[in-house]
Amino acid sequence: MEINVLNIKGEDTGRKVTLNEAVFGIEPNDHVIYLDVKRYMAAQRQGTAKSKERSEHAGSTRKLGRQKGGGGARRGDINSPLLKGGGRVFGPKPRDYSIKLNRKTTVLARKSALSYKAKEDAIIVVEDFNLDAPKTKDFVNITKNLKVDGKKLLFVLPEVNKNVYLSARNLQRAQVMLASTLNTYKVLDADVLVMTENSLKAIDGILNK
Repeated sequence: MEINVLNIKGEDTGRKVTLNEAVFGIEPNDHVIYLDVKRYMAAQRQGTAKSKERSEHAGSTRKLGRQKGGGGARRGDINSPLLKGGGRVFGPKPRDYSIKLNRKTTVLARKSALSYKAKEDAIIVVEDFNLDAPKTKDFVNITKNLKVDGKKLLFVLPEVNKNVYLSARNLQRAQVMLASTLNTYKVLDADVLVMTENSLKAIDGILNK
């Protein structure tokens, strides 16, 4: 599949790039996409929820009533879960929600997500560019030139570019990522992928190791 290369003014440069069929032209596997998105979402959870159990509450350990004859349950001390202010039974504890996936599974999931975007014609390739200074206005003009303003965008860069990152930071519907950190969730979450020529090469190298 060939795509015209544009400049940041939205003009056709007269050059074309061929998307690697092994990355952008496979038959998508929905199940591995589900697994990789589930792994990503699980990794966002802090896992710090915690409630106090009976032994962790401050309170007297004196037995409140006699064992028999009181007409109620044998509830023990004031920290009993049966009483207001007592400990919680089977409450949440800090835990790690992360899920492990094999590398081949994650690679297949990312290839599947990119293939979906290629089928939807939701990939734009621009020549490598840089901004002289971090200006949101300049970045907005780029999105207008590419006719993608108002859409949820994911700009993929081959390496860290501070000016581009800072220029896009204030825009709610635009995000800048490195090719090395691209993941299935972010690809599917975006309406349009805007990739530079070198980021395209980087993705090919990463997913075809």
